[in-house]
Amino acid sequence: MESLLVSTGVVALAEIGDKTQLLAFILAARFKKPVPIILGILVATIVNHGLAGALGAWITAMLTPEVLRWVLGLSFVGMAIWTLIPDKIEEEETRIAGKFGVFGATLVTFFLAEMGDKTQIATVAMAAHYATPLLVVIGTTLGMLIADVPAVFVGDRLANRIPMKLVHSIAAGIFALLGVATLLGAGAKLGF
Repeated sequence: MESLLVSTGVVALAEIGDKTQLLAFILAARFKKPVPIILGILVATIVNHGLAGALGAWITAMLTPEVLRWVLGLSFVGMAIWTLIPDKIEEEETRIAGKFGVFGATLVTFFLAEMGDKTQIATVAMAAHYATPLLVVIGTTLGMLIADVPAVFVGDRLANRIPMKLVHSIAAGIFALLGVATLLGAGAKLGF
């Protein structure tokens, strides 16, 4: 249960102000059709984070417990630093929309925007850390929806009222705590 709750909370916080949340704002403003946008976000996130969770499980199986502890600990610390750097959306990620309709555009642009994004990397690390990739993927998907669905419905009005630095600092703090705890051996009972 811890893996589900931590994954949900960390990704929901990390996603605020992230480029995929900005993409949700842009798609909502452009198309004004929330249901296909939300469904596109859901499917893209399940596929993307499912692959990330599988990679995390594979990493757990391939690395020795000592190496895994260092890789995960340093990954979480790196995520803490990366979370403090604001994202910007690339214009070409929104141009795909004209060819695939609202659902297809959201699916493709969200999937591509998530490739190598901090929430995808966090999914890999948490899946390896908790060794419960399915619960982590469910949690990270819920976290994405918690952050992005309101963006679809309220757009820029909400973004202007959220203290982004505070939210990013909290998410960075959680990643840093996970990193330090992992480096200190907090996962020893789990085999790493």
